Amino acid sequence: MIELVRLLDPADVDEVRALDAAAREALRPARGGAVWLQEHPAPAAWPMPSERVWVAELDGLVVGFLRLALDGAVARVEHVYVRPECRELGFGDELLAAALEEARRAGCARLDAVALPGDRDTKNLYERAGVVARAIVLGVILSDPASSADASR
Repeated sequence: MIELVRLLDPADVDEVRALDAAAREALRPARGGAVWLQEHPAPAAWPMPSERVWVAELDGLVVGFLRLALDGAVARVEHVYVRPECRELGFGDELLAAALEEARRAGCARLDAVALPGDRDTKNLYERAGVVARAIVLGVILSDPASSADASR
């Protein structure tokens, strides 16, 4: 079994787009998922400008990815996902370690990341790497009545 984490190659884009679509579908029913999806549309290009994308690979198959936006002093994990059947193998930890290393190398003072309410696995991933809550943002959607049922999720 050959495992590695590396930067996105143009040949990986279709596989990563498929993983991103699966990740987004999994987020839809989660608490806060509908709002997060509305506020974070799928990227138009991989990678976007000022962004680094790493992939996790197992025996030649892309099984996960992490998108990191670099914006001056702040690096942001835009999205991290590992196929459910490949979790618990350390890919999330390796992806996040690569992102933290890049943020330090880029001179960022802080790395921000989001875990949805109740997403204990993502929260644990971040906490293992020393990324801890510094604020909890609460909100309600007021402008779109159709999404108010999803706002509480």
